Amino acid sequence: MRRVVEHARHLGVSRLTLYAFSSDNWNRPAWEVRSLFRLMRAYLRLETERLRRHGARLQAIGRRDRLPRALLREIERAEVATAKGQRLSLRIAVDYSSRDAISLAAAKFTARSSDSQSPSPDQLRKLLTDSLTGDTGEVDLLIRTGGEKRLSDFLLWESAYAELFFTDRMWPDFDATHLEAALTEFRRRERRFGGLLQTVPFLREPWIGEDR
Repeated sequence: MRRVVEHARHLGVSRLTLYAFSSDNWNRPAWEVRSLFRLMRAYLRLETERLRRHGARLQAIGRRDRLPRALLREIERAEVATAKGQRLSLRIAVDYSSRDAISLAAAKFTARSSDSQSPSPDQLRKLLTDSLTGDTGEVDLLIRTGGEKRLSDFLLWESAYAELFFTDRMWPDFDATHLEAALTEFRRRERRFGGLLQTVPFLREPWIGEDR
């Protein structure tokens, strides 16, 4: 993770999302879940100051009500410590489900309106887009490691026009060289977004992760 995060800044990446734990991962053995959470806590304790010095802002996305209190404290401490970072927006997805995020956003808007004031499909689409991508924008490049070729319920709305890059290399072996190769491949592709060819001046947000 450190290798990828530090090199991303040098490659001009301003937003990066990494996946640590999906909502479906609660179905894994309890000892594995506890081990993953201990690793997250250790990472946050060791890396928060480094992130702050390099101007990275760390944020966690996903549910927080089911996380262990010790992990939640480390997350909140890291978010406060790095809140002023402007060189890189780094998001860590923990207990995250894209379908849940979409459902919650839709429920929030429909609960505010009466039957006579329900938003039209176009209005609801705009509301959902603003809610789900307003702060971070849409995903340009989704990198999937570990040989898996599926989205696994991550950033589904935000990845509507994302370029997909699959590699058999496992996440622990994915380093700066492989990230650079993925970005090189991304820049070779033609992106039309349903229309004519256009040039994308910058990379908004890569997705990197294996089967979490």
